[in-house]
Amino acid sequence: MRLRIFLEPQQGATYEDQLAVARAAEDLGFDALFRSDHYLHMGDHVNGLPGPTDAWITLAGLARDTSRIRLGTLMTAATFRHPGPLAISVAQVDRMSGGRIEFGFGAGWFEQEHAAYGIPFPAAARERFDRYEEQLDIITGLWTTPVGETFRYEGRHYRLAEGPALPKPQQGPRPPVVIGGTGLKRTPRLAAKFADEYNVPFASLEETEAAFDRTTEAVRASGRGAPMVYSAAQVLCVGRDDAEVVERAAVIGREPDELRRNGLAGTPEEVVDKIGRFGAVGAERIYLQVLDMTDLDHLELVASAVAPRLD
Repeated sequence: MRLRIFLEPQQGATYEDQLAVARAAEDLGFDALFRSDHYLHMGDHVNGLPGPTDAWITLAGLARDTSRIRLGTLMTAATFRHPGPLAISVAQVDRMSGGRIEFGFGAGWFEQEHAAYGIPFPAAARERFDRYEEQLDIITGLWTTPVGETFRYEGRHYRLAEGPALPKPQQGPRPPVVIGGTGLKRTPRLAAKFADEYNVPFASLEETEAAFDRTTEAVRASGRGAPMVYSAAQVLCVGRDDAEVVERAAVIGREPDELRRNGLAGTPEEVVDKIGRFGAVGAERIYLQVLDMTDLDHLELVASAVAPRLD
């Protein structure tokens, strides 16, 4: 089981805050640092100050300011960017990192943030997924087109005319692609076609197992030969004792009992047990959603009291 740190910087964080967590995660031996791709904070517990940071600009900085830890997004929003320039940005950051980027990619869903920053938002979920699927075709196609050849695409929403398909990422043939969600049909099909990893975010153990099963069946039906990595994302709130759990829960505006039901919360023993249950249904990686970036002792506790006890 690999543990990865997952940040939500739109809730209120500077680049320096994110860098401090990334360096701590790297020093403590975590496998990866991922961040969300949002431009507006969520909930009344925070005000979002000093404001959002762009996911790929941030990852470009972290690519140069870290050396080992893998970096990525859960999930880059397809509604925020055109696929051609996005393929260029991710490839460039992959090269800047020495080949440490993983590309988590989703259709986009938070309508409010689009309105707040003037970003077009297709109202129909079907259109968002249609655009998302075309973007997956284009981005992976641009990356995997051999050097010296051109890439052409004729879709309903996007058209590319004999593009040089450059630059190439450092990782060949492309960075790992992560697709997530709990959709019943289309998400498993797209994961089977495009993804190296399928992620289930913030779901119960039972919902996660059912989603894994749907994607496993989609992989089988597709005839795909490459293996799929299965992962889950859960909010983190670990304490050495109940008092510390209560304290950390209060800081992020949550109740300990609710966190125990809906996340990875409690003493190290409780969290090890629950991670083990996710492992038993097929999860190979767990993304730990860290909502208080100032609490680096939280990461140290996980690294010292949770990680060594996982298989």
